[in-house]
Amino acid sequence: MSRRNITVLKILVWILCLGPLLTLLAKGFHLVNQDLGADPISVITLTTGHWTLILLLVTLSVTPARRITGWNWLIRFRRLIGLFAFFYGCLHLLTYICFDKFFDFPEMIRDIGKRPFITVGFLAWTLMLPLALTSTTASIRRLGKRWQTLHRLIYFSATAGVIHFWWLVKKDLRRPEKYALVLALLLLFRIFLWLLPWFRRPRATRQSLSVG
Repeated sequence: MSRRNITVLKILVWILCLGPLLTLLAKGFHLVNQDLGADPISVITLTTGHWTLILLLVTLSVTPARRITGWNWLIRFRRLIGLFAFFYGCLHLLTYICFDKFFDFPEMIRDIGKRPFITVGFLAWTLMLPLALTSTTASIRRLGKRWQTLHRLIYFSATAGVIHFWWLVKKDLRRPEKYALVLALLLLFRIFLWLLPWFRRPRATRQSLSVG
């Protein structure tokens, strides 16, 4: 794919990823017919949380899509989408800090300790933080092979995010179940990729390695 087409697609990705935030702002400032409803904090919290999970799963989908289709240019969008996932994760956390707890940090610390869904949600964001901080080209060059190892934390972050949402919802589990199913399929595909080199080895080599 040409550089011009990549640039056009990146602009489109920016527009699509910023769409949920712009929609929230439009509703908040009454620029559209809809508003944020009777509980705007809940709407903002759920919207930013949903898009954090959606973009995390899309980020994890890039490698399977690239391997299945052969479209290697897809890899150029993985970092951008991952950073947008972190961006919405930060908005989700800031909504909790600013509007739900009003900067009451002692109360937040108690929340993290006594409410499991808060604990695992904070863990999900914490695991995303080093990924965002090392997403630059300089970090990739500096860390070398360790960069790929570090960025496998995204699987643990996505898992913690799905658990966070599952424990939050409690009753209507249809949406968290869908997220969990997509994540499970992506994890199975990743396991398949890890095992593929093993199965491609000659049978005698596999047997000698398993005995050893």
